[in-house]
Amino acid sequence: MSAPRSTGGAGLRIVRVANFVTPVSGGLRTALHHLGAGYLAAGHEPVLIVPGPEHRDELTDQGRVVTLPGPVLPAGGGYRLLTDRRLLSRTLSALAPDRLEVSDRTTLRWTGSWARRRGIPAAMVSHENVTGLLRTRGLPAPAARALADRLNSRTAQCYDTVVCTTVWAAAEFARLGTRNLVRAPLGVDLTRLHPRCHDPAVRARYAGPGRALLVLCSRLSPEKRPGLALAALAELRRGGQDAALVVAGTGPLHARLAERADRDRLPVRFLGHLADRAELGALLASADVVLAPGPVETFGLAALEALACGTPVAVSRSSALPDIVGPAGAVAVDSGAGFAAAVAELLARPQARRRAAARARAECYGWPAAVAAFLAVHQADPAHLVGRPR
Repeated sequence: MSAPRSTGGAGLRIVRVANFVTPVSGGLRTALHHLGAGYLAAGHEPVLIVPGPEHRDELTDQGRVVTLPGPVLPAGGGYRLLTDRRLLSRTLSALAPDRLEVSDRTTLRWTGSWARRRGIPAAMVSHENVTGLLRTRGLPAPAARALADRLNSRTAQCYDTVVCTTVWAAAEFARLGTRNLVRAPLGVDLTRLHPRCHDPAVRARYAGPGRALLVLCSRLSPEKRPGLALAALAELRRGGQDAALVVAGTGPLHARLAERADRDRLPVRFLGHLADRAELGALLASADVVLAPGPVETFGLAALEALACGTPVAVSRSSALPDIVGPAGAVAVDSGAGFAAAVAELLARPQARRRAAARARAECYGWPAAVAAFLAVHQADPAHLVGRPR
């Protein structure tokens, strides 16, 4: 499976491995795409390995993408896993990476040791907060923290670098005194996602005159707490606020949420996954408020995409998002009433001011800066850097 460098000998071959990526997944898939495209533009050779139904090997605008067969995770909403260690090990050996970047701290932890034995610098990117995830599964706080500490300690020992995108995400490693911890923020597409994406026709389709349009752009899975968006809508309407909700995303809770909306006679539209970025931009830019109820969001790309479109975001106080959205958002207690109050707070702000604040906040998070930060993790210049001899 080995292939010649596409950079003519210059640059590093950065092999990235990720689980929990599907054609309809959200933040991680978007981040991998933009980072890969950034590595490629900087003169490096990114290769992404992900699980899928069958083997594929493609050249894309984010570099080479290798899909290896992986089984569907039971009750995982369509996620697949790279479980065949021998196949993945052979693939990695054939690719002969200069750097390894792994986006899964659990099932792929062994790749850190694989890289160390071969003298290949390896980084693990923490896209989730293990303590928070364990809490969402019902584990009591002390037990969740103790188990997370054991898992995170092992992870930190396996890799040369642990990369976290926010202070909030890094906190569970910092409390262990992790010395190989670095921060590198993610970004948002400030060109394709913009307030000018506002579309009066989209607005009219989902909300008539005088009705507030709320949007939830999220995977519909338990850890994202999408039910809080419906609960907030119900609270707002009980309080006299005319509002409607549009849900963009899919997942294992879709049917249950649709049944709830129908039972409670809530004005909710379920659009499924929006693959068309222009369609997504029009929806986000035409909304009054976007909801981000997930309590364990470590960066929240969907929230940043809303801000880029000039739309403020109501976020969970338990997540990393309060620091991300800053004054462009409102922080909510993790309940329907809490999110209703946050939405009301945002709607009370003058429209021009709240939209300008949202866009200004998003402009603090461009992808070029994120790419440069990740390349620094790999000790790779943002421009051509000669890799080790082969």
